[in-house]
Amino acid sequence: MGGMIRHGSVLPVLAAACIWMTIPSHAQNRGVYPLGMSAINSGVLPESTFTYSNQFLLYTRDEGKDNEGKTLPVTGNHSVILDMNTITWVSEERILGARYSASASLPFSKNDLTSDLQGNLSGGSGFADSYYVPVILGWSWTRAAVRAMYGFLAPTGRFSAGANDNVGSGYWTHTLSTGQTFYLTGTKRLSLSAFQMYEFHSVQEGTGVHPGETFDLDYSLLYSLARSRRFQLQAGPAGYEQRQTTARTGPGISLAASEERYAINGCGLAVLGVLPKRTSVGLKYFKEFADRATFQGYSLQVVASIGF
Repeated sequence: MGGMIRHGSVLPVLAAACIWMTIPSHAQNRGVYPLGMSAINSGVLPESTFTYSNQFLLYTRDEGKDNEGKTLPVTGNHSVILDMNTITWVSEERILGARYSASASLPFSKNDLTSDLQGNLSGGSGFADSYYVPVILGWSWTRAAVRAMYGFLAPTGRFSAGANDNVGSGYWTHTLSTGQTFYLTGTKRLSLSAFQMYEFHSVQEGTGVHPGETFDLDYSLLYSLARSRRFQLQAGPAGYEQRQTTARTGPGISLAASEERYAINGCGLAVLGVLPKRTSVGLKYFKEFADRATFQGYSLQVVASIGF
């Protein structure tokens, strides 16, 4: 399925602090991974030596949830817009039987936090934290494809402790991740994909706060509605999960806030069209539900890639 391989070039990228925010209780509300980005063809490497991928990601949240999942009496809106630009290089060399690859992701972000009572509280735009994956190993078999990756998020986005226009996180993040795609039929028309990432955060510059570490999960089940030698259309359910696994600690973090663990759940639909000349375009929508210790909303994502 050459079309599926081309879309596999959309590698996981991160967007730094614009994906999480701090509220008065000093609770950490999100990890740095933009959820849902790697839900499609998670285990597949691109065929091309070089691939350019662009993802337009919109996250909007207007419902606050406490640590028990109950709705908080707060009104307002938190929105994040991301434009992710990723260059992926795939070598012909093999390591441990896997093709070797690497990628670099340069994101631009615009975020806004608005209260119905107090108006605009914070917002910023500009170049955000960049993400680099120097080690990507990809294996492929007749009925499955698997990737294993190490990456790091560099705090290249603007950040100043206490500022209300930050677009960066102010800390480094190291990641270990893996993606799998399983073809459930001999014709490869039905595919199950899953992507897992673990985030290791360093101490935030200027605040001394150490964010809690995070586990991320994306997934999808896609069926080829139409397929020919020049065009393929895949569609099916998709979703994501995120869990805080360790405490957030540091100056000003209360014991109650440190004991909180955010949990995020989202489900929706993904559609992918594969076009001639190693080009693909896709659309994903996720609605969040049963979240804890965070803000709940939805995500709309438009993706495109082209191989050279």
